[in-house]
Amino acid sequence: MAFLGVASFSLTFPATAWGLEGFGPWSLVAARCVLAALVAGGCLLALRVPLPERRHLPGLAVVAAGVVLGFPMLTTLALRTSTTAHAAVVVGLLPLTTAVFSALRTGSRPSRRFWLAALAGAAAVVAFTVAQSGGSLTAADGYLFGALLVCAAGYTEGGRLARVMPGWQVIGWALVLCAPLTVPAAAVALAYEPVHLAWHGIAGLLWVALGSQFLGLVVWYRGMAVIGVPRASQLQLAQPLLTLVWSALLLGEHFTAAAPLTAVAVLVCIAVTQRS
Repeated sequence: MAFLGVASFSLTFPATAWGLEGFGPWSLVAARCVLAALVAGGCLLALRVPLPERRHLPGLAVVAAGVVLGFPMLTTLALRTSTTAHAAVVVGLLPLTTAVFSALRTGSRPSRRFWLAALAGAAAVVAFTVAQSGGSLTAADGYLFGALLVCAAGYTEGGRLARVMPGWQVIGWALVLCAPLTVPAAAVALAYEPVHLAWHGIAGLLWVALGSQFLGLVVWYRGMAVIGVPRASQLQLAQPLLTLVWSALLLGEHFTAAAPLTAVAVLVCIAVTQRS
C-alpha cells in the first residue's frame, strides 16, 4: 500500500505541469484542495464518521499545514521555472527528511546501515541538484527544499495518527480542516488569475486533487501505519525514477544522463534500507 502511494505521487509533478497550462499556481493549489476536501468530506458524512478527538487535532493541523497546503504550494511555485525531472530528483531527499523527523518525533531507532543507505541516497540527490544548477541553487530549489521540510513533518504526523485511526480519515479530516481557508482562496485566485480550460489543465487538476491529494495519501498513510514511517519513507526513493518516466512519456521532457543515473543510485539505497 505504501508503494501504491508512491506510484500515485510520482504522477504529481507531471500532472501539476499540465494543470499550470490551464490555471495559475494559486488557483491550481486552492482548487485541488477544495475538490479533494469535497470528496473527503462527502465520504466522512456518508459513513457518519465521528469528529476526531481533541488530542488528535494538533497532529491533524500539522498534516494540513504540511501535506494539504505547504507541499502543493511550494512545489507548484517551483515548477513554474523548474522541469519536473529536476524537481523529482530534488524531492528524492524527502525519504531521508521523513526518517529524521520520525526519529525525532516518535523515537524510532533504525539501524546504522539504514542511515548510511539513506544518507547515500540523499548525497546522490544533492550532487545532482548542484550539478544541474551549475554549482549554485536556484529559487526553485529553495521552494523544493522548503517543501521537503513541511511534507516530512506532515508525513510523520500522518503516519503516527494512522495507527489510531484509518489513514483515509487522517487525510480526510486534514482536508476538511483546511476548507475554511481553501474555499475563499480558490474564489479569489480564480477571479484574479486567468483560466484557460483545456483537457490538459483539467486532467492535471483532477489528478492532483483526487489521485495525489486524497487517494494516494489514503494508501500511503495506511502503509506507513503498518510497516512504520522510516521504512515506508525510503520506498519514496523510487519516486524520482517513476516521475522521470512519466515526464518523458507525458511531457516529452529531455534530461541528462545524470538524472536517471541518480534515480538508479537511490533505488539501490532502497534495497539496502528495506533489508535493514
